[in-house]
Amino acid sequence: MANPFLQVDGLTKSFGDLVLFEKIAFGIAEGQRIGLIAKNGSGKTTLLNILAGKEGYDEGSIVFRRDLKVGYLEQAPVYPEGLTVLEACFYHGNETVDLIREYERCMETPGNPGMDELLSRMDHANAWDYEQKAKQILSQLKIRDFNQPVGQLSGGQIKRVALANVLINKPDLLILDEPTNHLDLDMTEWLEDYLKRGTLSLLMVTHDRYFLDRVCSEILEIDNRQIYSYKGNYSYYLEKRQERIDATNAEIARANNLYRTELEWMRRMPQARGHKARYREEAFYELEKVAKQHFRNDQVKLDVKSSYIGSKIFEADHLYKSFGDLKILDDFSYIFARYEKMGIVGNNGTGKSTFIKILMGEEKPDKGTLDIGETVRFGYYSQEGLKFDEQMKVIDVVQDIAEVIELGNGKRLTASQFLQHFLFTPETQHSYVYKLSGGERRRLYLCTVLMRNPNFLVLDEPTNDLDIVTLQVLEEYLQNFKGCVIVVSHDRYFMDKVVDHLLVFNGQGDIRDFPGNYSDYREWKELKQKQEKEKEKPAEEKTTRVRLNEKRRMTFKERKEFETLETEIAALEEEKKQIEALLCSGTLSVEELTEKSKRLPVVDEEIETKTLRWMELSEIAD
Repeated sequence: MANPFLQVDGLTKSFGDLVLFEKIAFGIAEGQRIGLIAKNGSGKTTLLNILAGKEGYDEGSIVFRRDLKVGYLEQAPVYPEGLTVLEACFYHGNETVDLIREYERCMETPGNPGMDELLSRMDHANAWDYEQKAKQILSQLKIRDFNQPVGQLSGGQIKRVALANVLINKPDLLILDEPTNHLDLDMTEWLEDYLKRGTLSLLMVTHDRYFLDRVCSEILEIDNRQIYSYKGNYSYYLEKRQERIDATNAEIARANNLYRTELEWMRRMPQARGHKARYREEAFYELEKVAKQHFRNDQVKLDVKSSYIGSKIFEADHLYKSFGDLKILDDFSYIFARYEKMGIVGNNGTGKSTFIKILMGEEKPDKGTLDIGETVRFGYYSQEGLKFDEQMKVIDVVQDIAEVIELGNGKRLTASQFLQHFLFTPETQHSYVYKLSGGERRRLYLCTVLMRNPNFLVLDEPTNDLDIVTLQVLEEYLQNFKGCVIVVSHDRYFMDKVVDHLLVFNGQGDIRDFPGNYSDYREWKELKQKQEKEKEKPAEEKTTRVRLNEKRRMTFKERKEFETLETEIAALEEEKKQIEALLCSGTLSVEELTEKSKRLPVVDEEIETKTLRWMELSEIAD
């Protein structure tokens, strides 16, 4: 591996009888951007905590390059309550932060001893604009009150402060645990661009598949206690993972066929065996290990009957809702149709969750009426609803709701069988709730919502902390669901798969209905912004022409530049396609992968710069 940052060998971690991973090995080189994928409870967060030195392990070795600067974004970061937002942003300090503190102490000391040397070091470290850079990143993450105590922040806001903390430190290796949780769509796309532009090395756990596809060039998967590497993005991983599953199943099938023959031979052979027979006997036991292994490729099957739903769902008539000067609903009226699947998008603070709470009767509108049909049975998955008795067993949580679950067509499942459809093994079912991972708790919560046979599902950020396998099957279930669905989510991929149209919350009660999924909306929004810019330009040109009474012509030099730019942009676009194809091919060596990963953002930047200049010249050429 060229210039390795991290090398892990023979790493094993278990909790009692539960082995998360066993003798796994992998490395991270300079410039590599790796996504880590696994089912909930397989040890993703545990592995990141081990690498960050926050958790121990049973055996193996972890070696970082000497003097490597590592930044770690935890899933649930914690800060002392007395800190302000800006102080928290500098809490996990670095050399620059220490230098700024040293400078401030010197300023407060009579006579300012050592000031000349400190000024020189501050210049050398570019420390003067460090605070400004931190404020810029915080602003991009929509944290603008830099003096607010962190004790007043929500969990999502603290996560964003922690993200700003690790980004401003500019680590060599960035380890991120679910970085897009609690980010709205604009923030997610900003972070996507930020990470793509940089040359840092990255190891990341995320359920956001668009984010994973666009940022990472390699996937690591923990499956059945082992680790598998795929040298390509998420789309490439899906293809190659299926090939691996098919090959493993074929190997098990071949081993089983041969095993039956060898088992017959073992039963016929006398106990006293010659050398050749003993060799065959040893081979038999190795074959038995392969034949008897169980390849776990479980699928969550959310095949639950929904209750009958009538033609009247709900009617919102002239609804108003405000909190002080903040408008949530401003004369909002809407008639919800049968089997409608609606997505709700908008920046944080525009009122998405408040709207849901009004619909569910948890908040009252200031004015207006909401009429809900008699046959409507809500299934509500909310951020606040994830509450269990920690000392209860998983099976008891479900049995408290129902001993038997009706699936329709005369089919029934016991509570235990139902839990197995959600990947809860018999051992896990009889384990206590406090032992579950965050993702397993969310899966259990989803299970308790769906088993009540609702006909109108209201899902508020259902994708947070769910693994990708569960998300895929939840998407399929919602596509076939015989009822109504409202989804509030920042997961673009999930929204594209599930919803028919969007309610777009623009803030201050401005709510628009968009006929399409999120990608359709994003494409329309970009086109609209482009058209608005183009409308402004002719107005400026018209004023100029009236004043000058003629259109400026291209100079000879500009004409040559215009022609050269067309050729250069075409060549760069071709180079970009080739690099992306190579990165997904899985044929590159580590050195080549590092080189191509560094080259891609440079090519992107050159294309953008040259395209902007070409557009400027094309306006003169028209």
